[in-house]
Amino acid sequence: MAEILPLKAWRYAGSLTSQMEELTAPLFDVVSARQRQLLYENPLNSIHLSVPHGDSPAEKALETLERWKSERIIQQDLKPGIYVYYQYFRLPGEHSERCRKGFVAQIKAYEWSEEVILRHENTITSAVNDRIELLRKTQIQASPTHGLYEDIDEQLESYMDDAIANPLYELEDYQGVREVMGVIQDPLIIGDFLKVMKNKQVILADGHHRLEGAIEYRKSMKGALPDKRWKGFDYHLMYLTNTSGNHLKILPTHRLFYGLELSSGVLLERISMWFEVKKFADPEELGVYAFHKPHTFGLVMGDECYTLQLKAGMMDTIDQHLAESIRQLDLTVLHEVLFARILGIPVADQRNSDQIVYERNFSRCIQEVRSGKADFAVITRELELDQVLKVCRSGEVMPQKSTYFYPKALGGLLFASIKQDEFDFDYGAFFE
Repeated sequence: MAEILPLKAWRYAGSLTSQMEELTAPLFDVVSARQRQLLYENPLNSIHLSVPHGDSPAEKALETLERWKSERIIQQDLKPGIYVYYQYFRLPGEHSERCRKGFVAQIKAYEWSEEVILRHENTITSAVNDRIELLRKTQIQASPTHGLYEDIDEQLESYMDDAIANPLYELEDYQGVREVMGVIQDPLIIGDFLKVMKNKQVILADGHHRLEGAIEYRKSMKGALPDKRWKGFDYHLMYLTNTSGNHLKILPTHRLFYGLELSSGVLLERISMWFEVKKFADPEELGVYAFHKPHTFGLVMGDECYTLQLKAGMMDTIDQHLAESIRQLDLTVLHEVLFARILGIPVADQRNSDQIVYERNFSRCIQEVRSGKADFAVITRELELDQVLKVCRSGEVMPQKSTYFYPKALGGLLFASIKQDEFDFDYGAFFE
């Protein structure tokens, strides 16, 4: 089902390999304003292509790209390859190192209706339009999206292990993650990657806006280059990881609320109509509290904190028209009950509400509430991978900011051109 191709990657010149930690950047949707400012100070950092700034950002990115090419700051690999990408990391409190294994390749930018790539989130139109404009101007992809495939036989892992033993890069990123990248250029091995993936569906873990931008750009180019079998604008850069035998970790994203018009007492009274409310001793401990029971949350408000558990029977009042895989999610309950029914913000309006802010950092949640900036914080638990897979297969989408796959892929390790003269190759040789 999924057609992938190797790519002739553009990469930083060999003389810059020792500086890769200073040249790479977080993905455009997770880089903070402070991080951006620091990264912009380095004129060679990849953020100038992935998140360009200024009055005409796409035009600025094109100027940067053309200069980097002409000055050979980045150079294109002559042969296509599958770029093996391993991320070694620890979670807080852990001593053993985890490893998420995967590879970077080009994948056809299938429309959602084709059900080859399955999504679990909706996108924001303005963010998609920005990605389309950037792709149209530069015809370069500075960071991969992240897709999951299922292969319980782990047919590709031995090839990847061999390639990673002789890495192109090994560095520590802004997350404290050890990033290692190798390359496979053997046509026979690449052919095996293509064969394994041709029967797979791909679950999009991260990068909905970038992929939707690629889909829309592909649609806008329909009918162009009729004499070409493989067209650059048909493809998209993706980091692919196996759901089997891999360290796939989904971290929670908490909610902060601003501009509360009720008193804390009235809010708690309304919450107690829906939830069992129990006082919790120390807000700092909520960050490590195991929310084993479904539809359970932490609430930090003022100097107090609580645990909330949906009362028995209340699930029957949650929208019965939703697919069961969506209806049973903690975040569906949170958004429909607390934000819609108790606070009066319709579910359809919540995505663009400036009163609800999504925050992954637990300590920052506490700080925002203690400083008086935020009225309260809702501490959520992480989703299980099986929940994400069920939602994707149902054709439904989750509440906003439901998943945060960790660690994030890193931008700038390689760049993928969809410019036809840079993309062209006899890819048919890999299918023989």
